[in-house]
Amino acid sequence: MRRQRLAKIVATVGPASSSPAMLKLLAQTGVDLFRLNFSHGAHAQHGAVVDALRAAEQELGWPIGILADLQGPKIRLGDIVGGERAIRYGEVIRMVASRDPGDGDVIRLPHPEVIDAARPGDAILIDDGKVRLTVVAKTPDGLDARADTPGVLKPRKGATLIGPPLAIPALTDKDAADLDFALSKGVDWVALSFVQRVEDLTETRARIAGRAGLVAKIEKPSAIDDMEAIVAASDAIMVARGDLGVELPMERVPIEQRRLLRLARRLGKPAIVATHMLESMVEASSPTRAEASDVATAIYQGADAVMLSAESAVGRHPTAAVAIMDRIIKAVETDPEFWAAMSPVPLDPEPSTADAVSAASRQVAQSLGCSAVVAYTRTGATALRVSRERPPAPILVLTPDAVTARRLSLVWGAQATETADVASFDEMVQTGEAHARAEGLPEDSRIVIVAGAPFGVPGKTNTLKISRL
Repeated sequence: MRRQRLAKIVATVGPASSSPAMLKLLAQTGVDLFRLNFSHGAHAQHGAVVDALRAAEQELGWPIGILADLQGPKIRLGDIVGGERAIRYGEVIRMVASRDPGDGDVIRLPHPEVIDAARPGDAILIDDGKVRLTVVAKTPDGLDARADTPGVLKPRKGATLIGPPLAIPALTDKDAADLDFALSKGVDWVALSFVQRVEDLTETRARIAGRAGLVAKIEKPSAIDDMEAIVAASDAIMVARGDLGVELPMERVPIEQRRLLRLARRLGKPAIVATHMLESMVEASSPTRAEASDVATAIYQGADAVMLSAESAVGRHPTAAVAIMDRIIKAVETDPEFWAAMSPVPLDPEPSTADAVSAASRQVAQSLGCSAVVAYTRTGATALRVSRERPPAPILVLTPDAVTARRLSLVWGAQATETADVASFDEMVQTGEAHARAEGLPEDSRIVIVAGAPFGVPGKTNTLKISRL
């Protein structure tokens, strides 16, 4: 088998991992989907990474997924004369919507939409929450805010209003340019940052026009409030715990993570858990026990994928981080308690032949101890439905579409191979068995084959065959 695990690993590309040799090594070590962070780097740099990954794909002989993560609307303080401004606990400072450098007495926040939306009692968090302010009054040209923590305000640091959704587009001009470039390079997934409401997905989806899957990043409290609609309208989600943990009380983050993962699985949408998973490995050669437990918890909760951020982008040990994450996932998936937790989630299957066959494939694989589920698909829909059921075996996906094969790199259990369409029932069985043998399954293994007849027609999953090698 290409992978001896079912959950996937996403790794962020950065200075520590962008060379062609390192990208290939990371794929060999266990990365299934590579994330390009468009908050950093020029188009030429990202383009070179895509080209290197496509070359590695040819050398390795299996599909590699690429995720373009758009920056989204970043709210930052303006410039400050002198470079910084110390504030005392309880001090009241003035903030105005201006791009002129602040003189120390007045802090510039060049985002009028924040000033307009802020209400007395709302909190403003600066620099990932290092400084917390509370709005005490609105003024004709800005607002007054009280410092709830002492600290130092520095220019261009991020600012977050804890309050109502802001009247800002989720897709900025920069994002639109980055998106067009990413699509021109053939990325497989696009992540939209700071989604606040389901309507935020509309413009991006129209611009993608089916050329990539759309990932909604859940990192705003307003997205939590509208999570069912947002998850339903996306192709996948990312539980972005860094920004989510800034705006939500920290004790709520693990609760919302579990809710989101259960919802995503119920709706059949892949889910990534991201941020600070093995953070200490930016410097250290091994993670803390708490970090190992955090990765394991995400797998126990049913995440399709777990993600490395700084660990692989700028860390000193990117391959070690991937290898350790791989080991943690494998250990969880050998625990009988893991499988006991997979079935109780209510899945609300649709009254369709495809859902019935997908549910049956899991039951058959579990009852007979099958070594794999072989799924034929053109669009990936069959593989997604089978994956949602979480069969206790890898899903060997056969598809004639290279784009589909790459996109399935995010989907739990799916190991996709590009192959020609089959034309008959006998050819379906023979090809499925041959592929299972090529993946290393021993003789006398049982496999479940899921397909649709007439063959080669999307949306016709209606056949299940139990076969013994």
